[in-house]
Parts: sequence; C-alpha cells; structure tokens
Amino acid sequence: MNHDIPVLTLGAQGEVMAHAVDACVHCGFCLPACPTYALLGDEMDSPRGRIVLMKEVLEGHLALPDAAPHLDRCLGCQGCVTACPSGVPYGELITAFRGWSEPQRARSPLDRAKRWAILKALPAPKLFSVAARLGQHAKPLAPVLPAALRGPLDLLPERVPAMQPSPAVTAARGQRRGRVALLAGCAQQALAPNFNAATLRVLARNGIEVVIPDGQGCCGAAALHTGARDEALRLVRTNLRAFNPDDYDAILSNAAGCGAGLKEYPVVLHGLPDEAQARAFAAKVQDISEYLHGLLQGGILEPTLPARTPLKVAYHDACHLAHAQGVKAAPRALLRAIPGVDLVEIPEGDLCCGSAGTYNLEQPELAAQLGGRKARNILGTAPDLIASGNIGCHTQIQSHVRRQGSPVPVMHTVEVLDLAYRGEL
Repeated sequence: MNHDIPVLTLGAQGEVMAHAVDACVHCGFCLPACPTYALLGDEMDSPRGRIVLMKEVLEGHLALPDAAPHLDRCLGCQGCVTACPSGVPYGELITAFRGWSEPQRARSPLDRAKRWAILKALPAPKLFSVAARLGQHAKPLAPVLPAALRGPLDLLPERVPAMQPSPAVTAARGQRRGRVALLAGCAQQALAPNFNAATLRVLARNGIEVVIPDGQGCCGAAALHTGARDEALRLVRTNLRAFNPDDYDAILSNAAGCGAGLKEYPVVLHGLPDEAQARAFAAKVQDISEYLHGLLQGGILEPTLPARTPLKVAYHDACHLAHAQGVKAAPRALLRAIPGVDLVEIPEGDLCCGSAGTYNLEQPELAAQLGGRKARNILGTAPDLIASGNIGCHTQIQSHVRRQGSPVPVMHTVEVLDLAYRGEL
C-alpha cells in the first residue's frame, strides 16, 4: 500500500510501521480471520480497515480520536497474520502504533485507573494474588456492581490458590540431557501456580535441569500492547539482564502471551543499541510445548502412562501461540502421545476466545461475546477435558464454560502431561 508516512520523524518504530503498511495489498483475506469483524461486520473493525486508519493518522490526514475506537477494539490476536498471503506483520504495526499514539491520547479517569491497575498489579504476582483474594470476597456483590468491576470478578477462579514459590534450580532426574531457563510469569503465579509446578516436574522427569533466574520480571507484553512503551522497555531490559542465553539450551515460557512477548524483543528494541542482545535472547525462546515436542521428535521424551479411562480432550489454540508464534502441531502431538486420549478439534478454532492479554478487562462486552461463542463451540464437542497453553485463555474459557453450567475442567497442556506421567489422568 502506497504511503507518505514521515518515517524519519517517527524514529525506529516508524520504520516498523511503514514496512507493515507498505506490505498490505488490500486483498481482504484477513477479514474472515478477524474476531471483531466477525462480530461487528464493520470494515473499520477489520485488519485491512485498521491499517488504512493508522496510515491516515500517521500521514496527518485523520485525527487520532476518530480512529481510536476502532483501533482500541483490536484484540491483537494476530489471526490476520496467519491468514495474510502477503506476510503483513500486523502485530508489529498495531503494537508500534499504540506505543507512538498512547502519549497523545486523552483518556477518561476510569480508563486511566484501569490501565494503571493493569500495569501495576498484573506484573506483581504477590500484589495480584492479594487483589484476587479480595476479589473473591467481593464476588457475592457482583450482581450490584458496575460492569467495569463485575467483569474482572467473573474471571476469577472459584478458588484462588495459595502461591507456590518455585525453586531457583530444579535438578534433572537421572542423566542430565539439557539445561533450560524458565520465565515464571505473572498472573499465573497468582491464579494457576500449578502451571509452573507441572512444568518443572515434566522437564525434570525427562532429564532437563530447570533454572528460574533471579532478577527476572514481567515479560512486558501487557505494557507493550497497551502503549506504555517506556515501561515495556524497562521490563524488556530487566529480563535481558536476568537471562544470559549462552547459559541455556533454551529459554522457556509456559504462557503463550509471554512467549510471544519474549520473541518480540528484537522488534521492541529495533534501532536501539541493545537490539543485537535482544536477537540473541529471542533466538533461544521456546514455548514449553515446542521444547517438549523437540524431545518427542528426538525420541527422548519419556512415554506417559495411559489415561485411566478413554478421555476426549478439546484443545484450544491460544492466539499468541498459534498465530503469533506459529505453534500448532506441537501441543497436539504431545496430547496425542498419551495413550487413551482422543483429541478433538474445536469449530472456529482459530477465532480468539476474547482474553487477548488484557482485552477482557479493557473491552469486556466484546470479550464476553467472544468468550461465550468459544465456550459454546468447545462444549459442542462434548469433551471430558479442555486443554490450552495460556493463562489468559484458561481463565476466560473456564469462566465462560462455568457460566454455561458445565463442570468440564480446563487445564494447561503441561498439566495434562504431568497427570499422565503420575498415572492420575
């Protein structure tokens, strides 16, 4: 798409934006892949429409407030990236644009408070755990609370578990076959600490030593995708200091959103002195399912025990795993390797569940529509268990499955493997 974007005045992120706009040929293949276009049917709420809006704003032909509502409704799920035949890096474009435009936004006091809470509480697991526990006590009041407060309460699990501090080093069982670092994550330490516990057990069982480096922090994805670029840069550099890629065979994440964020570090630091460091770091980043699948393909992943009874498992593709990282085969192969598991595909499986990082907090109405749609599609397969690889999807799907009266459990893929190894699946 031809453009007159003043790249030189926009700096390194201007190059990122201009490259993405230039790659779009306006074909429209992205439209059916876009959740908001599926819900609203508005061209301006599609990736193609949003690219035009961003181009017009950057060129000075359109006022930012006129484009902002449509851009705010973008989930950043990157379903359009998978569908695009021209390889438009839409995720890089919307992230860079939000970072450039956010300082110019005039937000309401409620919006500012909500974003402050997201940027302060989510990256701090202990604070988030306290907030979640307080939220549990407020749940009975949910029907009389305003929607802005009711939505987050609905997403809390029935019981907020106690946090489980992870050891700095988990030794391999038997002969050591590898050494990896693990990003501990933020929200999942408070809401689903068993994700990390299961990850450590599965890796150790397969001869992998796991290090959780001291000094690490939030991956920075929430800050980056809400336009808080300075905060994102601070968090990115904190992790670059904490993780030395030369010390590990891989740097693992067991949260799709975090893993996608880690792999974005070279784009975040494009044109800055530490870009090369970010590239070396990102080259080592893998999702837990990617890494375990590599062991499976290498013939060194220890077989699991069979499920105690035949088990129908519906696997949900987290957008930031399937679209942002291109990882679809690995988790399916791991689940199919468990004897007794019948893996079923979900209708509209590529469509976002509505979590999308912090989207279900910032756009609760649209997120709820997508969450309900996802839950109906999943339950239509009559599964015994739902598996996914992202804490945001986990809480969103669990909430909407419960709202539809179903007790079907939702688990992380690595939790399913862990239970199978222990003969408890």
